Amino acid sequence: MKNVATLAQAPSSPAVGDERFFLRGAIVMTITIIAGFSLQYAMGRSTFGAPLRVHAHAIVFMGWVAIYLLQNIFVATDRMNLHRRLGWIAVGWMVPMIVMGCIVTVAMLRNGTVPFFFRPLQFLIFDPLTLFAFAGLTIAAVINRKRTEWHRRLHFCGMSLLLGPAFGRLLPMPLLQPWAWEAAFAATMLFPIAGVIADLRRSGRAHPAWFYGIASMIGAFVLIEAITYSPVGTGIYDLVTAGSPGASIDPLAFGTPRSGPVTGR
Repeated sequence: MKNVATLAQAPSSPAVGDERFFLRGAIVMTITIIAGFSLQYAMGRSTFGAPLRVHAHAIVFMGWVAIYLLQNIFVATDRMNLHRRLGWIAVGWMVPMIVMGCIVTVAMLRNGTVPFFFRPLQFLIFDPLTLFAFAGLTIAAVINRKRTEWHRRLHFCGMSLLLGPAFGRLLPMPLLQPWAWEAAFAATMLFPIAGVIADLRRSGRAHPAWFYGIASMIGAFVLIEAITYSPVGTGIYDLVTAGSPGASIDPLAFGTPRSGPVTGR
């Protein structure tokens, strides 16, 4: 009877090697983000003299990176009480992330300081919608917190979406124009794809959570592209930039390269 009970519980227990993969993934994600923003500063493309909203944005988003890394460390070291407590803080942490992300995006549009290798309208759409997709995947992970294999994979896909800005600073974006944003998005997909490969190598099958997560990421991508090149997108752009310098900028035209730090201004 003991063996039967053990077998019955096996599907809901964490797969062997999962903790190691997700911890390593969290570490690589953290290094990628730090490297991207450190390079930005080292190249003189950002400065600590940026407006207060930019610093608030950075603190909130780097806070999430720290939370995600700590959550994976707690799981890998079997400190589940700390993991659960921090998890509820993380749920509330998403609110200022979305608010600050939208504030900085709108400010850049209105000031006409969108990076020149992005179409302004596309920037306006992909920044908030990427955040909403991240929040959706994260909420789905929280709802599935008792289904460990779903929980960690949905979180992983959500976190992958936040890597776009880091890749936007690591990749040679001017050389990737007119597909700079699409290239950054493609780079974020490498992480869940790595998760699928890890599952296949470990057990011979990929967990279905990966397909839901990847489908959500691709769905967000398709929606962003559809809105960008539609009258709806143009209407949103006109509404957001009304009465500002950004209103005089062609929403689908690439800008002219500028010298000096302009990130988030």
